[in-house]
Formats: sequence, C-alpha cells, structure tokens
Amino acid sequence: MKWNQEKIKKDLEELTIELIKVKSINGTYGEVEISNKIEKIIKNIHYFNEYPKYLWTKTVENDKLKRKTVFALLESKKKSNKTILLHAHSDTVTTDDFGELKELANYPEKLMKEMKKLKLSEDVKRDLDSGNWLFGRGSVDMKSGIAVHLLILKYFAENRNEFTGNILFMANPIEETTHGGIIDAVHELKLLQKEKKLSFECAINTDFVGPQFKNDNKRYIYLGSVGKLLPAFYIKGSETHVAQAFEGLDPNLISSELVKRISLNSELADEAEGEYTVPPTTLKQSDLKPTYNVQTPFASYVYFNYFVHQISPEKVLEQLFEIAQNSFDEVLKKLNIEYYKYCQKISIEYEKLPWKAKVITYYQLFSEVYRKYGDEVYSRLNKVLNLYANKLDPREVGRLLVEELLLMDDDNSPVIVLFFATPYVPRNFVKNRTAKEKNILKKLFNILEGMENVYDDKFEVNKFFPSLTDSSYLSIDNTDEEINYLQNNFPGMNKLYPVPIDKIRKLNIPSINIGSWGKDAHKKTERVYKPYTFGVLPNVIKSLIESILD
Repeated sequence: MKWNQEKIKKDLEELTIELIKVKSINGTYGEVEISNKIEKIIKNIHYFNEYPKYLWTKTVENDKLKRKTVFALLESKKKSNKTILLHAHSDTVTTDDFGELKELANYPEKLMKEMKKLKLSEDVKRDLDSGNWLFGRGSVDMKSGIAVHLLILKYFAENRNEFTGNILFMANPIEETTHGGIIDAVHELKLLQKEKKLSFECAINTDFVGPQFKNDNKRYIYLGSVGKLLPAFYIKGSETHVAQAFEGLDPNLISSELVKRISLNSELADEAEGEYTVPPTTLKQSDLKPTYNVQTPFASYVYFNYFVHQISPEKVLEQLFEIAQNSFDEVLKKLNIEYYKYCQKISIEYEKLPWKAKVITYYQLFSEVYRKYGDEVYSRLNKVLNLYANKLDPREVGRLLVEELLLMDDDNSPVIVLFFATPYVPRNFVKNRTAKEKNILKKLFNILEGMENVYDDKFEVNKFFPSLTDSSYLSIDNTDEEINYLQNNFPGMNKLYPVPIDKIRKLNIPSINIGSWGKDAHKKTERVYKPYTFGVLPNVIKSLIESILD
C-alpha cells in the first residue's frame, strides 16, 4: 500500500460508511456485530493472515451481551519494545432522535437524500449541500475515527520498515455509558506490558472534535481527558398527611434548592492551567414515593454530573457540603416564614417548626453506625449489594446502601447524606514533565507546525478533552489519598464500579486525542467533515507514529 492521498480519502469515506451501516447502539447486540466487522476487516490485512495470533478479541467479563474488545498487534521489522496504542470506541448512542428517519440513520447516502427534503437550519443545510460532509449516526462519533486507525494499521502492516517498535490497535465497546470496554481492557493491556515487555510511548485516540463556538474552524488536539464525579444527595424528610403539611418536612423542597444552587453554577466550574470545565449539571431529581397517595414524600434523591480538571473528591464534597447546609437552612427559614403567615391567617398561635438542618457524608454516617453495630454493618450492606447489584441501575443500588445505613441509625431526624455514585472517570493530561512526555509534545508540535504549512487547517492544542473519553482510563492523576477518600464516600464502589486503579497507575500511558472533526455528535444532524478527517487527520497520525517510533 502506497500513501496515495486521493485514494486514502476515497478509501476512508467508503470504510466509514461501511462501519456506519453496522448499527452498534450501546447496550444492544450491535456492539458485538461491530467488533466482528472490525475483526473481519483486519483479517483481510495480509500481515494478520501471516500472523493470526496477533489479532484477537477479549470478551468483557460478566457482560450479558458478550461484548468484546478487538486487539491487533503489529510488529516492525526492526525490533523494539516501544509501542504506540491506537484506540477508539465502537459503540454509538441510539438512533431514536432521528424520528421518522430512524431507519435511515445508518445509511448515509439515503439519509442525506431524505434530509434535503426537510426544513433545516442554515448551517446544516449549507453543510449538506456542500458535499463536504458525511451525515449519519456514528459518522463523527466515532466510526470515521475507527476507519482512520484501521487504514493507518493497514499502511504500516504493509510498510513495516518505516517504523521501529509496535503498533497496538484496540477498539472498545461500552464507551457511551460506563466505559466498561476500556476498563475491562486495562487488564489485557497490563498483561501485554508484562508478557511482551511493551513500553507504551503514548496512546492516540480519534474521538470526535468540533467547533467550540459559532464559525469556529480550529482543529483541536487534546493532551488529556476531563474527569468526572457523580455527587449524589439522599434527602430524608419527615412524611405527613397533606392535610397537616406543616407537620412534616417535604424533601423535595430541599432537593429543589440544591438544584437551584448547584446546577450550571459557574462558580463550581473547575479550572486547571487556564482551562475550565462545564459547571455541574443535574442528571436526576426525584422523590422516592413508589405510588400515588396523600402522604408527603419521605425522601428524595438528586445527583449531578461534575466534571473535574484538578479538584480533589474531598474538595468537591467540602464545596457541596456547604451548599447543602445553606440549602437546608434556607428551606427551614422559608418554611417558618410561611408557617407564621399561615398561623396568622387562621388565627392560631405560631410555634417555630422543630426541624434542624443536618448534613452528613456517607463516610461519617457509616462511621457512626459502625461504632454501634460493628461488622454487622458490612453484612447488611453486602446483602443489599448481592441482592441488587446485577438487577438495578448502580446509582439506585448506591442509594439503597445509604438507606440501609439510615435504617440502622438511631437518629431518625431529617438529614442530607452526601456521597458519590457511579461512575468515576479519572482525569489526566500530558504534563511535559518526564522525558517521555517532553519527547511526545516536542514531536507533536513540530508535526502540527509542518501540517499548517501544507494545509489551510489551523490547530490548537488544549489540555483536556471536554467530553468523556476512554482515554481517562489509561493513566490517572488522582493521588492515593484522593482515591481513598473517594472510595470511603462511594458506597459499593468495588462492586458497582470496580476501576482497576493500581493497573492504570502502572500502565500510565500518555494519551493524546487527535480526532475526526465534525458537528452535532449525539444529534440527528451528526456529521463529519471529509476534507480534514479523510485528508489531513491520517497524515497527522501517520507522521506522529513515524516520529515517535523512529
């Protein structure tokens, strides 16, 4: 295979369409089918016919669908332990957002033809009419990224004298929800590191990138991944008949005040080296009444997406603890004002309501209960885990563990329990501190400068990929103390979301995201920009591999 630019563009578009046609929606058997498709494509590369043991799959442990990661290891003719990991995720989000065009979401040519009949925004219509964009579910997130990696793999398999070392291809399932594919694959990567003595120089992810504001055409490169915590609040109130509403405490009032103070609060956006996360966002808010009746709710539950760049889990809980305390105080103040006014209306004597604001972390609650009941606490919590861990949403199981502790607690007064729920996504970025990191960054910047002299594209290198990505699980910046604090306040973490932290720490693979460029990922107008993604992007990645594995 020769590096013929026009043929590469054509081949990449055809391969992307071929991959899009496999409906690999997260949580469906399609995730297995896309792995089979990728494996079949790699089998057609001569090198992997000659060395079939270097193409294999690993089924995700305890996965009902038997989803699997595809691995392909390519060795150069000149032996070296130096290795570059090319990785991508193979699943997509659902196609339900396409509405009446749902059945065409995975057939780009037919989809684009029908889309021309719709009333579209000026931006979408202009892109559709230009011929420079490929539409369809997974077009930018991230079937085109997989296609680029596959073509790169094929090229170097047929030109093994152009690099020194190894290229490991990896396509993971289960990225769009829990990152279950990459978490499971960490064990395989660690095994390869140990048995084959692979020295991972860096990982290259091709997850999607796109404009950050209107008319933004910069091609973003990311040196790391945003982290994510899911802080949750269990709010126990005091139930009553609605006819005696002031005799109880409605936990929904408190959860609403929490949402008001936390959701999209820009003061809570985390910052590192001049880059900011999106502020926390509400992902769930509900009371816990199972059916309708005229009793006020006894408890409510709310949790937030909390992106992090450098803030520790302990600092997050400290911030939210203060907000929770203030929210509780504000609700009680408002209730007493309203109760006073109501007493005036019906001519009865006002007495201050008996409630007091109480906020506690999961670890504090656990410690209080453990002091009284000892190891019985573990027995009861394990019973909940064993009963529900594989049946319910893991965030609901975490809530049930909090409830179990509250049942054992002697204090039955209203309380907010603050804890972490699934998932935990580590944060990391290439810091230019070690010799390896300095080498990677020097070569990357040299290549990008050269590309800007050849193409019209302008690059910008940032620290943190702003969306969630599997690259988070290739290295970890949290300290042992921070992880310990997280685990202490994360009910059932080792069962509900077992992240192999020690193995990730030992892998410590610097990961760069050099992704497909497009618009509207996770929307029915999802599309990838062909001139850059099929023309420039493969040249950037090829050049970086040749430079690092020289």
